[in-house]
Amino acid sequence: MSVTTLVFLVRHGQSRGNAEGRFGGHTDTPLSPRGRKQAKAAAGVLAKEKLTAIYASDLVRSLETAMPLSKLTTLDVQAAAEFRERSVGVMEGLTFEEAAEQHPEQYAALLQRDFEHVLLGGESYRQTLDRAARKLDEAIATHQGGRIAIFTHTGTICILALHLMGALDAPELKPVWIHSSNCGISRFDVRDDGYVRVAAINDTRHLVGL
Repeated sequence: MSVTTLVFLVRHGQSRGNAEGRFGGHTDTPLSPRGRKQAKAAAGVLAKEKLTAIYASDLVRSLETAMPLSKLTTLDVQAAAEFRERSVGVMEGLTFEEAAEQHPEQYAALLQRDFEHVLLGGESYRQTLDRAARKLDEAIATHQGGRIAIFTHTGTICILALHLMGALDAPELKPVWIHSSNCGISRFDVRDDGYVRVAAINDTRHLVGL
């Protein structure tokens, strides 16, 4: 009989960088006041899911988003650098307009969703996938049959979602992007026989009215 592990991929709440329209990447920017409200709303929903583990990117915006859930469930947050956002190198901390003006080639490559392109001073989506998927597999193996919440970033969620759905196994990859709103929740039921059920993508019902 197969064993199912539930995985919740949760984007961090609005950061100060998000509010200012800046690239986040590996830049350690805290939550905005709105982001803290979003984090509490997400915690209220996820606390009902009988979680067995909480993971978060080690960047402060993810850790701050995970803390309200940790307090409600008394589960420790396991920080993992592998769940960081893709590093955008020389564009880190810049507004989108500044990045387009100062680094047009890098900005264009980012918009084209070139999976193999290594951004100047940063990473490729392939490198992001390798580290994040490895840590995801480890978490699932450690908590097999449990329920895991992983607080991470929009780019990392996109890559992990495509990975779980098998969309990155094709010989030629199309430029597909799965958007996650701040504190949007995506849920996957991952069976040990390889079957994956997509239960939700970017669920934001808990944020209505904020």
